[in-house]
Amino acid sequence: MTGPLISVPELQRVLADVTVLDVRYRMGDPTGRTQHEAGHIPGAAYVDLDLDLAAPAGEGGRHPLPDADVFVEAMRRAGVSNRRPVVAYDDWSGHAAARAWWLLRHHGHQDVRVLDGGWAAWVAAGGEQENGGVSCQPGDFTGEPGSMPVVDAESVTGVDVLIDARAPERYRGEQEPVDPVAGHIPGAVNVPTDRNLDDHGHFRDPHELGELYAGVGASRDATVAAYCGSGVTAAHDVLALEVIGVPAALYPGSWSGWITDPNRPVETG
Repeated sequence: MTGPLISVPELQRVLADVTVLDVRYRMGDPTGRTQHEAGHIPGAAYVDLDLDLAAPAGEGGRHPLPDADVFVEAMRRAGVSNRRPVVAYDDWSGHAAARAWWLLRHHGHQDVRVLDGGWAAWVAAGGEQENGGVSCQPGDFTGEPGSMPVVDAESVTGVDVLIDARAPERYRGEQEPVDPVAGHIPGAVNVPTDRNLDDHGHFRDPHELGELYAGVGASRDATVAAYCGSGVTAAHDVLALEVIGVPAALYPGSWSGWITDPNRPVETG
């Protein structure tokens, strides 16, 4: 496997040789485990985004990065090992799976993919399913954070291109359904995550993604970072940039962390 994405046919060919993580999630809708037990890719372990891929909300935002020990232990419970490839999927256009991909890469795992098209693509292709819980052989994952670039509130405005991955109306400050302050970090440009996908919910081809991000100045010659509302969906833009070979940092605190300090500037429009 090459690149950060894997297609359904590719996964079907290598299924016996990879660890699959089911990261189905909807904000405010804790039914991922129920959906997993109703049907999942054979052998896939369920991973809870709120419990396993984030720390409790606080000054670091609504979904701060998890404590390294908590994350590593969760991955071991899910069967993740250092030398065995991992594939993550969800039913949320790849947003939760991208968070799992980013965290595993950040903690040093070198062979992680996101299932392109997610659960919907697997079902549409007639992929085999199983139901009930999954009992995994514990993995030996021993990762430590630091392998993927991050920025914080002090350094986020110092990058050449800062990408806001939220919907345009939230970026402009016209609507804010989640956080108490509307707007965006001054100087940020808007690339909503849905622009990474085609009409079928798959990532656009590298040429199209390259044009999309070149349009906001993101290139290998620039320092690039991405943020969103809570640090989860921004990983989707980081993943898209990885597809085209543009390294990008993540601002884990994102907008929900930025606004915890009322002295930080806010821009609208």
